Amino acid sequence: MNRTVNYMAMRDSIEKWIRKTVSEASVSGVVVGLSGGLDSAVSAALCAGALGTGNVLGLIMPCSSMQSDTDDGVKIARHLGIRYKIIDLSSVQQAFIDDLDDTSVLNIANIKSRLRMTMLYAHSSGRLVLGTSNYSEILVGYWTKWGDGAADLLPIGRLYKDEVRELAVVLGLPTWVIDRVPSAGLWPGQSDEEEMGVSYRDIRRYFDGGDISESATAIIKKMVKSTEHKRKPIVYFNARKWMEDNG
Repeated sequence: MNRTVNYMAMRDSIEKWIRKTVSEASVSGVVVGLSGGLDSAVSAALCAGALGTGNVLGLIMPCSSMQSDTDDGVKIARHLGIRYKIIDLSSVQQAFIDDLDDTSVLNIANIKSRLRMTMLYAHSSGRLVLGTSNYSEILVGYWTKWGDGAADLLPIGRLYKDEVRELAVVLGLPTWVIDRVPSAGLWPGQSDEEEMGVSYRDIRRYFDGGDISESATAIIKKMVKSTEHKRKPIVYFNARKWMEDNG
């Protein structure tokens, strides 16, 4: 779908929305996990512009991670001028792994994500927890339930990955983060697109009604179907209705 987007106007509107959302929650700021990647950088930059740099706390949480991810998180925090803390969760993760039956890469990656979200909420006194997922990832379920999928507000949750990149340019983020290969940093060499098996471009074209290959279509359809539960509220047995029907 062809459209012309005024990203400067979008930035201003998102920042206004952030201020309103934070104010309505009767808090003064946000806490965000900084990975050094594009999505977290854009989300943090929007909040810094909306709330002031003193009201944004960035947590950099290595979890048996590459040092470069920590370094990139620090560079983003310093570029934005926000306060940050480095909290190493490697030993906590190892305590979980020691008692696991399932030590698959995916299970350990999900543990990392959930540990990080736990730490973010532990720092949420007087703050909202800022989510950093983009629309492309939400649509196909490329996120961890109760991990990076848990948050209080999602400023870029309805922006495709390429739109997030355009917004990053308007926000004046460094070229190295804009051009960085998308990765959650869950293991050395991990790439989002390689793990999913499709590109962010294919995901957008699929949902916008564009032409993509049959193989990409099949992968996206499978991802959407298998992750539908992530996008729905918690299911429950309706005991009240059962009692009415069987009383």
